[in-house]
Amino acid sequence: MNLPMKILVISSLFPYPPIQGKAQVRTFSLLKHLNTNYDITLVTQEPEQVLEEDIDALQQHIHDCIVFPAVTHEENSKGFLETAKQLGVFVQQGTPPRVLSRYSVAIQEWLDQAIESEKFDLLLCEGSGNEIYVRPEWQEKIPTVIDIHRSVYGMYKHQIETNSNDSGLRDQLSLPLLRRYEKQYCHKFAAVIVANQTEQQILKNLKLEVPITLVPNGLNLQVFPKRSHNQGGHRITFVGAMDKPANVDAARFFSLDVFPKIRQRYPDATLDIVGSRPVSEVLELNELSGVHITGQVPCVLDYLHNTTVSVIPIRKSVGTKMRTLEALATGTPLVASDYGLEGLPVDGPGVPLVAMRANDVDEYVYAVGRLFQDAKLREKLSHNGRILVENEYTWEQMTQRYEQVLLDTYTKFNA
Repeated sequence: MNLPMKILVISSLFPYPPIQGKAQVRTFSLLKHLNTNYDITLVTQEPEQVLEEDIDALQQHIHDCIVFPAVTHEENSKGFLETAKQLGVFVQQGTPPRVLSRYSVAIQEWLDQAIESEKFDLLLCEGSGNEIYVRPEWQEKIPTVIDIHRSVYGMYKHQIETNSNDSGLRDQLSLPLLRRYEKQYCHKFAAVIVANQTEQQILKNLKLEVPITLVPNGLNLQVFPKRSHNQGGHRITFVGAMDKPANVDAARFFSLDVFPKIRQRYPDATLDIVGSRPVSEVLELNELSGVHITGQVPCVLDYLHNTTVSVIPIRKSVGTKMRTLEALATGTPLVASDYGLEGLPVDGPGVPLVAMRANDVDEYVYAVGRLFQDAKLREKLSHNGRILVENEYTWEQMTQRYEQVLLDTYTKFNA
């Protein structure tokens, strides 16, 4: 193959600034590293309130950016008739209404011409919502890869199983349709990339005839330096966007059920709940003794570097958490649930202890108490956490795995 390979990337989600959310971070970080070795053309859409400096900044990292205007739609009614109408469209066309609502005819026309020109060596979809632009017949013209940031079928399946969505009946009706939809669109691609082990298994259970490769999220270690020393005291910090249902549930569970028992043993203990856009169910926790809701802060690092223990008491969300990697990278002693530690080798036979695992109230009280009392244990977790991220979870390492999928797909197509 003659380098650089010309890669056409579709991402209707504008991937900048990368601090806004996991999807932006993943897309930007992977493309930024790929852009050093390959000729990347990114097709994307402006967010509703895009800043010119954000477009300029993205183009400094990915020079060939084709930015289309956002497609605006009125918010769908949540009434029964509207739900029935959407399900009807879903059944007839096979594509979820949410995916259809972002569809841009202008992007489709540009992509049709680009594929017809045959000037690209590989087509890459960043995020499953972009599959709508990929025509099945393109497989005969160009190798195609999709990076599924989040399986729609897997997400709804998990919500039903954990009762974490109010619209349970609608989700149960939609689930078989979503399963069919995901299986159908995956077959338009020569290779599938996923971000976590749970969804990799879900897609494997669909009996797809394409390879499914796990490439977890990574971290930029320069942005998250290790703390210079471990803190004593009895300070606890939970970091996360406080309008996300899983984080709201976690904040309330820890504040109302766990933290009072910790305060019984350590009356001076404090709990900082750090995250943007706190909803009313989180803000009302401010009334609890020792609990402080910060809202958005200038620098999350200040809290991670200065807390005694970081907690991630997630009970309803799958996938490797960016906040987990951030705590480990900064060397912050961590107590987290199975969901918070998903996919990470943090304990068990032959594995250096990286974090304390807890899932119920008593386990959290025990784990936090041990870390409050044991400075050597805090130091051990701090050291091992940083080493784990350095050795296995940087974006550079993730990009190598990601790049290998692209190269293997290209080579197989041209064999």
